[in-house]
Amino acid sequence: MRNGKIALIAHDARKDALVEWVGDHVTQLHEFSIFATGTTGGRIQNAYPQLFVTCVKSGPLGGDQQIGAMIAEGMLDGLIFFVDPLSPLPHDVDVKALTRLATVYDLPMANSASTANAVLAYLVSSK
Repeated sequence: MRNGKIALIAHDARKDALVEWVGDHVTQLHEFSIFATGTTGGRIQNAYPQLFVTCVKSGPLGGDQQIGAMIAEGMLDGLIFFVDPLSPLPHDVDVKALTRLATVYDLPMANSASTANAVLAYLVSSK
């Protein structure tokens, strides 16, 4: 049985960092159903085919909203969103919406590797 459901999202400049983070935590993540936006999910699946990854649409094409709906419906246990704070964000509204929803629904959320480590450790210990 899987421990829970976690969403993984990364901006373009942070996709490599998220894929690397996943690689560092494959054993723990193997116990989760993973949901990811299109390109990010595809890269994770290619790098780690042993993980169970469900891809939604690419973020700017509605994937962020799909993940947001999952948060609102209580379908996720955590959100890992590697945001690139140094690049202009044409879909900044989507980022703010996900952050707002995670806060409203008290969903553990991380925006960097160190906070992702903490969220994953919490999720593993609480299941």
